Amino acid sequence: MGRVTPVYRELFLAGAGAVAGLVGTAGGITSLVSYPALLLAGVAPLQANIANLVALVACWPGSALASRPELRGRGPWLRRWGIVAAAGGVAGSLLLLHTPPGVFSRVVPFLVAAGSLALLGQPWLAARPAWQDGGGRGRALLLPAGLLALSLYNGYFGAGSGVLLLALLLLTTDPRLATANALKNMVVGAATITSAALFAILTHVDWAAVAALAAGLFVGSLVGPWVARRLPPAVLRWLVAVTGLALAVHLWLAPAG
Repeated sequence: MGRVTPVYRELFLAGAGAVAGLVGTAGGITSLVSYPALLLAGVAPLQANIANLVALVACWPGSALASRPELRGRGPWLRRWGIVAAAGGVAGSLLLLHTPPGVFSRVVPFLVAAGSLALLGQPWLAARPAWQDGGGRGRALLLPAGLLALSLYNGYFGAGSGVLLLALLLLTTDPRLATANALKNMVVGAATITSAALFAILTHVDWAAVAALAAGLFVGSLVGPWVARRLPPAVLRWLVAVTGLALAVHLWLAPAG
C-alpha cells in the first residue's frame, strides 16, 4: 500500500475528510474512511487514531445543522444521554493514552475488522423484533449500558461505533432511521468533543493533519444528508466494509512497529 507524499498530504486529507463526513452521515462509517486516510498520509497508528478522534469534532456542527427537524423537541433526551456518552468518551481516551503503541498496533487490525463486520450486520441488528414485542425492562437497561460501552470504544478507537450506536438507538429509542441517525450523531459528538479536549491537554496532536481532515469532515457532514437520500445504502455499506476488511488484513500482515 503506497503512501501520500508530504506535498499533497493536506489536500489528500481534506478530500478524504469530505468523503468520510459524507458517508458518515449515512450510517456512521466515518472512521473507516478517515483513519485509513491518515495511515496512507504517513501518520503512525496511535497518532493517526488521536488525530482522527480530534478531527471528528468537525462533524458535529454540520450534522446538527442538517438534522434540525429530527432533533426538534429532543433536548431533554440529548442532555441526559449526552452526559453518559461524554463520560464514556473520556474513559476510552484515558485507556488509549495508557496503551503502549506496540500493543495498539497489534489491536488495530481486529478493531477495523470488527467495525467492518458491524457495518455489514447493521441491517440485521436493526431489524430484530426482540425489543419491539415487549421487553421494556431489558430495553431500559440496554440503552445506558450499550451507550456507555460504545462511547468508551468511540473514545478509544471508534471505527464502526457509529453503526453500532445507530442499531442500538433503533432498537431502544426510535425506530425511524432518520431520527435515530440524528440522535446518534449528537451522542457521538458528545463523546468526541470530550475526547478531543482530553487529547489536546494531555498528549501530542498532529494539528496539521487534524486541520486538513477536519475541514473536509465539516464540508462532508453538510453535504452528506443530501447525497445519502440518493445513494443506495447497501452499495455504500458494502464498499466501505470491504475496504475496511482489506485494510485490516494489510495491517495484520504488516511488520510490527
